[in-house]
Amino acid sequence: MADFLDTSRIVNGHYGYLYLEGEWQTNVTAVTADVEPDYKEVLVCGTRWTQHKLGSLKGTGTITGFKVTSDLIQLNLPITDDRRGAVVTELITKLDDPEAFGYERIRLKNVKFTKIALANWKAGDLIEDEWPFVFEGVELLDPIEAD
Repeated sequence: MADFLDTSRIVNGHYGYLYLEGEWQTNVTAVTADVEPDYKEVLVCGTRWTQHKLGSLKGTGTITGFKVTSDLIQLNLPITDDRRGAVVTELITKLDDPEAFGYERIRLKNVKFTKIALANWKAGDLIEDEWPFVFEGVELLDPIEAD
């Protein structure tokens, strides 16, 4: 007889957390982070199959959340000074559903925001900001593993 999925073990996004420079971002409603490998095509004799060699990696992501403070603007505004370089930080995402097999934490290294959200509002609306970013390096701090 086949084992069935225990649906209580499916991780629920309500238990997601984002930490920016060690501080929990309570206003965040969604986070994405992806690594996109660039595979180079390799053609060799003896086969018609195109083979692939791993090239560079590209890390991208987005933070979405309600506007509560100007903290992210203040963090990133130094980039607008002609004599300053990129603002670099790190993010830690955490999923901690109490019914899951455990919790997961992932560290995103060398995070640089690619757009600074200054103003985006309309009368009567709750203000949400979107902060796209790139990153260079990732570390799985705590994996979720089945018992």
